[in-house]
Parts: sequence; structure tokens; C-alpha cells
Amino acid sequence: MTQKKLSLQEQLLKAGLGNATQAKQIKTDKHKQNKLQKNNNIQIVDDIAAQVQQAKTDQLTKDRELNALQKQHIEHKAIQAQIKQLIELNCKPQDPDGLAYRFNDNAKIKTLYVSNQTREHLSKGVLAIVTFNQHYAVVPAEIAEKIRLRDARCVIVFNDAHAINEKTADDPYAAFQVPDDLMW
Repeated sequence: MTQKKLSLQEQLLKAGLGNATQAKQIKTDKHKQNKLQKNNNIQIVDDIAAQVQQAKTDQLTKDRELNALQKQHIEHKAIQAQIKQLIELNCKPQDPDGLAYRFNDNAKIKTLYVSNQTREHLSKGVLAIVTFNQHYAVVPAEIAEKIRLRDARCVIVFNDAHAINEKTADDPYAAFQVPDDLMW
């Protein structure tokens, strides 16, 4: 019941992938190459082996590029999940009966309805407006800074409190009173 193991050449012939004349021709070519190589110390470059090696290196570079793209995509998803979590955990509730706060987003004027206190905090830089999945949320300045570090495009309105203080120190009109009821 033991079967004799067939050589690769015999297996290919049995499978019908070649015939006896092809096998004989390949065997004589290989014998000639070995004889030339042995007698003349000539390195004969095997075209098939070179093509296989080139294909392997091409496949390796392609795999590396694909892995880099996949890694970048996974990192992007993780950052987006972090931003979503920061916004959901720290957003301030909007007041539908509050004052309209208008801001610019991609050359379009958008409106959020917020309380008077929230409006003041937005103008002083204590709060900021961020966007995620085309929804706007009001978050504390510290959270907006964390979001800005991950993706600056998500932070829409973030008035820097230090810049506001510097402007007021150099403002020649600081002595003039602005009416409290002035809204645009």
C-alpha cells in the first residue's frame, strides 16, 4: 500500500501540465547551464529566479504601503472617536429660548441659540464652539484645546482669552463705553 513518491517533474507530467518532450528539453537545458557554470566559472543568471525575486520585492513594498495606509486609517478613526467622546462628555446644553449667537463656518454664517451667560463666556474665551459630524456643540476652552490638538478643523469658534486681554490694553477706544444692548 505504500506509494512511491513522485518527483516534481513526474507529478507535473501526470497532471498534464507538460509532456515528455518539454521535460526532456528542460532537463538538457539545465544540464548545459550546470556544465557551463562548472567548467567556465560563469554565473548564469536565471531569468525566472530574477523575476520571482523582483516580484517578491514588489509585493513587499506594496504590502508595506498598504499596511501604512491601514495604520493611518486606524489612527484617524481612533482620533475621531476621541473627539466624539470629548464632545459628548463635556458639551454644554443649548438654550432654544436663548439669544442667537452667530458664527462663521466655512464662509457660511451659522446660528446657535445660547443663554446670555454662555454668550459672554464664548466672547471671553471661556467656552468654544466645536463641530463633529455636522453638529455644533459648546464646550469648555480646555476641551476645545484638546480637540484642536487632535484635529484643528473641528474647532470653529475659540476666542483666546490672552489675546483679548492684550487687545484691551492697546485699545485707544477702551475709555469709551459700548452700549450693553448692542447686538448684531
